[in-house]
Amino acid sequence: MLLFTACLSLFNFRPVLKPVVISPLGIDASKGKIWSNNGRRTVTIIMVGETARAMNFSLNGYSRQTNPLLSVQSGLINFRQVQSCGTATAVSVPCVFSALGRRHYSETKGKSQEGLLDVLKHAAIDVYWLDNNSGCKGVCDRVQYTDLSLPTASDPLCNAEDCYDEKLLRDLPQLIKNATKDMVIVLHQKGSHGPSYWKRYPQRFAKFGPVCKTNELANCSVESITAAYDNSILYTDFIISKAIGILENSNTLDGVDTALLYFSDHGESLGEKNMYLHGAPYFISPPEQRHVPFMIWLSKSFQMRFRIDERCLAARAEQEFSHDNVFHSVLGMLAINTVVYNPELDIFNTCKNAQ
Repeated sequence: MLLFTACLSLFNFRPVLKPVVISPLGIDASKGKIWSNNGRRTVTIIMVGETARAMNFSLNGYSRQTNPLLSVQSGLINFRQVQSCGTATAVSVPCVFSALGRRHYSETKGKSQEGLLDVLKHAAIDVYWLDNNSGCKGVCDRVQYTDLSLPTASDPLCNAEDCYDEKLLRDLPQLIKNATKDMVIVLHQKGSHGPSYWKRYPQRFAKFGPVCKTNELANCSVESITAAYDNSILYTDFIISKAIGILENSNTLDGVDTALLYFSDHGESLGEKNMYLHGAPYFISPPEQRHVPFMIWLSKSFQMRFRIDERCLAARAEQEFSHDNVFHSVLGMLAINTVVYNPELDIFNTCKNAQ
């Protein structure tokens, strides 16, 4: 065996890797009748949070006020009982955008099949992925992608190592204004990625303290780790609120029907039972790593156009959902017809008026 390996090296031989064949998905996708005879554009933002756990959102009953802006945001619907597809980004991000669902998802299956963004493209919707994280894990390979994570010394929205999530929003108003087609824009946050929680937010968001300022979390108190983490959630509150503000302005000034979905990829352990960070095997993972925030905001014109009953949605806020619902709910809220759509997993399905 050693001789064989040496011979391969001598002749600079490289094994031929079998290319991954990507199966098309939802190529029949089209805009439903409700789109007919409406000249207004739609813009939907899907904000993918990073390492945000639901229990540290004051919207979900947390004792610290980590959501001062979203708590007074009109039209925001916060779903309190949502479970992630995985406990790490590499699993959760491709899983949540796939049609497979957690129980049927695997890396091999995920990479060999198109996902939600492809189906939206098949329905003639422009799709953009703006990234301030470590990439899209293959999800955005066939849509327009922009990496905003690389810091420059002159950029006030970056520190020496990373950029703050506000950079995702800087060119967003112009992108929306200049577009000529319906759009779905994915914003992939740096969020609360550990262990350097204190680096995830500008200094003006350092409300809670003292904070842990080392990657060696075991050397910090749980209180200081949590304080730094909570400041990152406070910053995420600001980011979501500002994104909604941009959509409100586009709705008012540019006549665009707008909507936003926010969910985190997974949660985080902050020292509970001596566990830190995330990535535990799902079947033994603690709720801190699986229970994630999920919220929806819809402009009034979006609600009217797609005949969505806001009060009905709000009444579902305490029901149990998961990442499995995202794929079908996005198709449902945008009235996309395709055979891969499952109305039973669409959060909006029972809250739509007759069409």
